[in-house]
Amino acid sequence: MLPVHRALLSVSDKTGLEDLARGLVDLGIEIVSTGGTARALREAGVPVVPVAEATGFPEILDGRVKTLHPHIHGGILADRHRASHLSQLKEHGMTPIDLVVVNLYPFEATVAREDATYSEVVEMIDIGGPTMVRAAAKNHGGVAVVVDPGDYPAVLEALQGGDRTIPEDARRRLAAKAFDHTRAYDTAVSLWLAGEAGLEREPFPERLSVELERVMVPRYGENPHQSAAVYQYRGGPGLFDGMRQLQGKALSWNNLLDADAARRMVAGFAAPAVVIVKHNNPCGVGRGQDLKQAYKRALATDSLSAFGSIIALNRPADGPLAEAMRKLFVEVVIAPEFDADAREIYGAKTNLRLLECPVFSPPGAGSGEVDLRSVSGGLLAQELDVQRDDPATWECVTRRKPRKAERAALEMAWLVSRSVKSNAIVLANEHQTVGIGAGQMSRVDSCRLAIDKARQANLKIVNSAAASDAFFPFADGLEVLAEAGVTAVVQPGGSKRDAEVIAAAEAQGLAMLFTGTRHFRH
Repeated sequence: MLPVHRALLSVSDKTGLEDLARGLVDLGIEIVSTGGTARALREAGVPVVPVAEATGFPEILDGRVKTLHPHIHGGILADRHRASHLSQLKEHGMTPIDLVVVNLYPFEATVAREDATYSEVVEMIDIGGPTMVRAAAKNHGGVAVVVDPGDYPAVLEALQGGDRTIPEDARRRLAAKAFDHTRAYDTAVSLWLAGEAGLEREPFPERLSVELERVMVPRYGENPHQSAAVYQYRGGPGLFDGMRQLQGKALSWNNLLDADAARRMVAGFAAPAVVIVKHNNPCGVGRGQDLKQAYKRALATDSLSAFGSIIALNRPADGPLAEAMRKLFVEVVIAPEFDADAREIYGAKTNLRLLECPVFSPPGAGSGEVDLRSVSGGLLAQELDVQRDDPATWECVTRRKPRKAERAALEMAWLVSRSVKSNAIVLANEHQTVGIGAGQMSRVDSCRLAIDKARQANLKIVNSAAASDAFFPFADGLEVLAEAGVTAVVQPGGSKRDAEVIAAAEAQGLAMLFTGTRHFRH
C-alpha cells in the first residue's frame, strides 16, 4: 500500500473521532468530511475539506445525496496498481482516497425508540455510508476501511510507525469487519421492514441468519481446556432480558447455562417460588407464602446437591431469605431485585454472583424465535416449547379421581417435570418437590432414582404425586412408584401399552391423569 495522503471521515458514532482526526492531521494527511462529522471537526479546530468542495457538487435532497459522486467513489475504487486507473483519475481531476472511516446511521437505536415514527426510521436507512464502506473494503489492496472506533488507536499506531502505511494483513482484517458491519446493518433493515409490512417471518427459512455480538469471554468453557465466548442477539434486550451482575466473580460458561435453566423454571410459578439448579437440572423446587418458606422447601428435596448450586427466585430477594441461605455455598442467585437487607447479607460472600434481571417471560407461539442446538457440522432448529399446559383439559383415565391435595401436587410435579432432563420423573406434594429422577436411560430407573432421592432427604413419599415427562412404555415404572407410596400420577399417555399401564394403576388404587402433551428435554 502506498502512503496515506487523503482520508474520508463520515461517522454517526463520534467516539474517538477528534483524537483520530488530530493524529491524521499531525501525519500530514488531508481530511475530507461530510455533514455532522465535518461540523464536529471544525468546532474542534481540526482542518477539514467539506465533501462538496471535494466533489464540486453541493449536498442535495436534505443530505440524501452527498458522497454518491464519481470524485468520491473513483478516489476510493481506483486500483493503485493499474496505470490506466491512475491515468483516468488524473484525466478527470480526481484525488485518491486512501483511508475511509465510516460508521452508519443509528438505525437500530432509532427502531428501539418507542416514539420513533415510520418516517424517522426510514431516514436512518443509510445509503451513501454502506456504499463507501463496501467500495473501500473491495479495494482493500490500496485502501484501508475502518468502521469501528475501537480500531482507531491501532490504525493510528500503524500509520505513525510505518511511513503512513497500514500493513496488508490489517487491511484485510478491517475489510472483513467492514463487510460484516454492512451485512448486519442490511439484516436489521430487512427484518424491520418485514415486520412493518406485516410479513410473517418463516420460522425455518432456506437460509437462516443469526445476528450475534460477543458480550463476554469466560475463563474457559465447560472444561478448563476449552476456550469460550458468550454472545447475545444483536439489537435484542441482552442476556436474560438485560441482567445486571451486582457482585461476585465473573460468570462461567456453566453458571450461565444453569442460571438460564433456573430462571426459566421459576417463572412458571404464580406463588413465591425458589428453584435450585445443579448441572442444568432442578435438585429442589419449593413454593410458599414467602421466599424463605419456599427456599426451605426447595432445599429439603436435596440439600447435598444444593452445594455449589444456582438459585432462582420469582420475587425480589429479601433479608429473611438471604439469612436462611447464609450457611449454604451457592454460585449464583438470580432474582428480579435484591433489597438492601439481602444485599448486605449476600455482600459478606464476595465470590457469590448476584444477577438482577426481570422474571422470564416466554415468547408467544409464532414469535419467530427458534431453539438452536449445535451438532457436528451444523445446527438443529426447532420451535420453542412454549405450549402452555391447561390442567383443566387433562383426562382422568382411572376410576379414582385425584383428591384436591393430590391434584395440586400433580400440577406441581408436572410443572417441574418439563424442566427436567429426560427421562424425567418428579415426585411432589402440593408445596415442594419430594424426589427427582433425571436423565436416566430407562424410565423405571428414573422412578427408582426419584424414590431414592426422597428417602435420602427423609421426605414423605406416601400420598405424594408423580409426573412423567413422557408416557410409561411399560407398567413397571408405575408399579415401582405405587409400591413406594405414590398415590397419583400424571403423564402424557399415547403408548401402545396405555391399557396395560392404566390396568396397573387401577390395580394399585392410583388416580392417573393423561395430559396429551409430552415435554421431552434432551
